[in-house]
This record gives sequence, structure tokens and C-alpha cells, in this order.
Amino acid sequence: MSSDETKRAAQEFLAAQFTEAVQIEEERLNAQAAFALAPKVWKRVAETFMAQCEAWNAITKTESLACKETILGDLRIRCAGKPDIITVHYDSKKLQVILRNTARPEHEGDSTFFIQGYNGGTEADLSRNNQRANLEVVVLGELRVLAGIGRTAK
Repeated sequence: MSSDETKRAAQEFLAAQFTEAVQIEEERLNAQAAFALAPKVWKRVAETFMAQCEAWNAITKTESLACKETILGDLRIRCAGKPDIITVHYDSKKLQVILRNTARPEHEGDSTFFIQGYNGGTEADLSRNNQRANLEVVVLGELRVLAGIGRTAK
């Protein structure tokens, strides 16, 4: 083996070690961000549900969706004339937001979202299957199912 090949191999080794150290540090920063920013993420979830319900009611010109916060801080959404309910629960210890929609078919369980940090610990957001969730789309889909019109427009 020539000295050039040895030099190249040693440089690759150092680059791999550096990359691993950077990745470990980024994961640490993201975990700290998830914990620190989780209350803000939950607030955004709650505000999004409230805003979507208000917009829905403004369009229907009736109080067709009722969105209330419980004493424990969960959200409960009801649709007028329907027996079903959406419960949105925030678990601050597990950094989870759980959506229970009784209007969903039985084979579809609860939707569990995790709060994860991103961009080297500078922000946090909801994720599912290690991918960021589009909160507006999720909320609208859940409200559509609750109202009995299906998850997507036909």
C-alpha cells in the first residue's frame, strides 16, 4: 500500500469520525429543542384546531363545531347532531399529541404524533413516522371525518 493510499484512508477515517460527532451533537440539540419548545408546539396545535373550528362555523353560519378545552388541558371537538367526538391530548412527558376521533372506522386507531426538534435544535414540530406533519391538513381531515363527509373532498 502506498503512502498516498494510507493518507487517503486515514483522512476518510477522520472525516467519518467528525461526521458522526456532528450528527450526535445535532441529535442532542434537536432533543433539547423538542423538550424546550414542546409547549409552543402544543399551543400551535390547540390554536389550529380552534381556528379551523371558527372558520368552519363562520362558513356554515351555525355553531356546527364546538371546540372546548377541558380542565386537564385537552381539547374536545363535537359536531352538532353527531354522537362522535375528537379528543386531542398532549402528553408533555412523552412529547406526544394523541388524536382520538370516534368517527373514524374501528380499524383506524388513534393518531399519535411526536414533538421533535429540527435544524440543529432551532425549531420543533409535530412528526409522524419520522416525517414532519402538515398540521392544517391533519386537522381539516379529522374535522371532515367528524362531520361525516370523509377525509378528502370528492
